[in-house]
Amino acid sequence: MNRGRAPLGTRILRDGHDWEAMTHEQVIAARDRANRAAASRAGRIVTGFADRRARIATVPIELTGRRLPLRVHRPKRFAPDLPLVVSFHGGGFIGGTAVQNDWLNSRLAAGLPAVVVAVEYRLAPVHPLPLPVDDGSETLTAIVADAAGWGIDPGAVAVVGESAGGMIAALVALRARAEGPPLRAQVLNYPATDWTETWADYASVAEHADNPTLPLPRLRAARKLSLPPALDPHTVSPLKFADLAGLPPALIVTAALDPVADHGRRYAERLREAGVEARLSCYPRATHAFLSTPGLVPAARTARREILDFLRGRLH
Repeated sequence: MNRGRAPLGTRILRDGHDWEAMTHEQVIAARDRANRAAASRAGRIVTGFADRRARIATVPIELTGRRLPLRVHRPKRFAPDLPLVVSFHGGGFIGGTAVQNDWLNSRLAAGLPAVVVAVEYRLAPVHPLPLPVDDGSETLTAIVADAAGWGIDPGAVAVVGESAGGMIAALVALRARAEGPPLRAQVLNYPATDWTETWADYASVAEHADNPTLPLPRLRAARKLSLPPALDPHTVSPLKFADLAGLPPALIVTAALDPVADHGRRYAERLREAGVEARLSCYPRATHAFLSTPGLVPAARTARREILDFLRGRLH
């Protein structure tokens, strides 16, 4: 594991909050402020500007007992029956917004090309696990069921997620294996894959505990607030599933300076042991969430190209 320091630019992202001491109301207020900042023009200097070759629209979707906003990215050059990519943002299940992934998602839409749908799934502490996973799985199913209405090819579908969204994408893929729809690929960017009592038993967690983009107190708070006492954490920890056979090919992107780097590495190993094609790419000098901070971490551009190439090879 790389023991280097985080790039200087990323150190401005340390928020200074004592997440473990915050009330639920304070957590919600802090995430709302952070989301507004990420969506602002000044925030785009860090999170990146959308690709002008794509158009973005916010579209509601009706699910059982709730309505969710979706951030839909389409190439400006019309083409029928495009592949579908369903995307899940990061934020430890307690924060984040689909807007923070505009830089990547718009480039996937224009470059593949594809319809890229970013899900504004419900967040803890009000909506803990497994509700965010339910949102992702039901959204995927609903869009594929209305493939003609969405202008997508129901036989060319992938999921993409970062951090907590990477865990959601992996769990959605596991559900789809049993219930459909079939997936052709999954891209898991620096995913958390173990939310059980062994979540911290990885060398990377201790080695990068003070990382500015995911310090250990924030990671502990995310697990505490997103995991209700009655829920068995094994059911939301892809790494702990006994059977991983039959899953779609995976690209797992990790950052060398990330506390959950070993979560992704070990999941790639488990997938390979189960006979699943799994590519693991670890980016040196990269921090957690680096694909959401392309203005600060140059490796984001290289990773973006790798993700595009991987998805092109499996969706077209």
